[in-house]
Amino acid sequence: MSDSTDQKNDFFSESTNTRQSPKTKKGKFIVSPFVRLSRVHALCAAGDAMITVALAGSLFFSIDPSAARWRVGLYLALTIAPFAVVSPLIGPIIDRYAGGRRLMILAINLGRVIAAILMVANLDSLFLFPLAFTILVLQKSYAIAKAAVVPTTVSTHEELVEKNARLAFLSGIAGFCGAAPAALAQLIGGPGWSVILAVITFFLAVLASLKLPKSKIASTPEEEQEREELRSAGIIKASNGMGVLRGVIGFFTFLVAFAYRGGTDDLDLSGVGTSMGAELHEELLGIDLGADGTSAIALGAVVACSVIGGLVGSITAPKLRARISEERMLLGALLVTTAAAILGLWSGGISGALLVGFAVGLSVSSGKLAFDSIVQRDAPDANYGRSFARFETRFQLMWVFGALIPVIFTLPARLGFGVLAIAAGFAAVSYMFGTNNDESNSPQNIFSLLSNLLKKEKIQSTEENTEPHEKPSSEELKAEREIFIPYPHDDDDDNLKLF
Repeated sequence: MSDSTDQKNDFFSESTNTRQSPKTKKGKFIVSPFVRLSRVHALCAAGDAMITVALAGSLFFSIDPSAARWRVGLYLALTIAPFAVVSPLIGPIIDRYAGGRRLMILAINLGRVIAAILMVANLDSLFLFPLAFTILVLQKSYAIAKAAVVPTTVSTHEELVEKNARLAFLSGIAGFCGAAPAALAQLIGGPGWSVILAVITFFLAVLASLKLPKSKIASTPEEEQEREELRSAGIIKASNGMGVLRGVIGFFTFLVAFAYRGGTDDLDLSGVGTSMGAELHEELLGIDLGADGTSAIALGAVVACSVIGGLVGSITAPKLRARISEERMLLGALLVTTAAAILGLWSGGISGALLVGFAVGLSVSSGKLAFDSIVQRDAPDANYGRSFARFETRFQLMWVFGALIPVIFTLPARLGFGVLAIAAGFAAVSYMFGTNNDESNSPQNIFSLLSNLLKKEKIQSTEENTEPHEKPSSEELKAEREIFIPYPHDDDDDNLKLF
């Protein structure tokens, strides 16, 4: 076994030592490192949702679009610097110190508190733009730091994939739980009340960050074997595909933000189904979707569909991974995005945006799990904390680049869906016919992708081909047949006990 492999085993054994049993000798409950991280993650997701609700009722929806575009574009361009310049320089240094990423998460949440406090008094000022994008930078920086910390809270490779899926699911639930009280507070007292709730939530995240373990991400510099594994054809193809998906969600976010704000230029109610739905909505709730000032409702519905898609992806992706290869999962995510964008281009209006929003959320969530699995499989000697932080930095850059396009160029939603279809379709074709020795994505196998999702050949072949003395236990067969539960009960795991 190579030295780098020994280092990998030491990494997981070290992180395992930080995980204590659920009970002490006195019978008291002990919170695991992953649960501590889950608390921070849930509070951050809830706070971000509150800020989003507040921005929906702020100056952004009342300022002239042309005046908003150049400011949004400027601050989006400024967000590139922390990820393209600062993160690659300070990331490796922070990883070598025990508690470095913990301190980074603590500082990020403290910065969120300060920015949100300043935002309370500037919701009707142009100073809102730099504050909003400061919170955006902090949100993306937290995603990078979290990606580095998660591997230190698990003990096995498989557990790492499972925990990332749980965090994705938790993020969606916490986002809904944060948006609901923020929307109620905004109805009562205006956007400022929503921001005040966010300040309280981010402050709780600061307190929760103090409880994170002081783990060391990487004790030694990157070795040649680790670099070679991370540069393999399979990982490069997967990272490119995942990068496109991240760029897609950044593009889609700002496309709909400008398409459904301050007017009805792109709110097409001419379709039969769309017009009937709009009339029914107006009859029941007294709100005309075609009226000025109600575009925030359309935007909120699209964002909600995207979040729901992410939740569905985090629940179903682990089950899909047991039936098809990770490469097919990632390819399927690109194809689903392409198909949904084409349908959105064809249907147009709010119905098309809802469909594309759901598909984008579903694809990004499932694609991320597939990418994590590919990295673990093809780079067994890599330091996952360091590696995932580096990949996450690239993905955040792709998000920003994707978001810049609809800001710089004025695109109607339908034209934007066409751009999405071209980008995702090109990425799917490139991933399908990329130069490597893997035949799982050959043309003759692509058309069987959807049929394989519905088959249960894995369990049947296991039962038929296994020798009598090798037959799996009933517990193993039950585990493969049962529906995926994001938070299964385990007496030795306290992941349910977040608080």
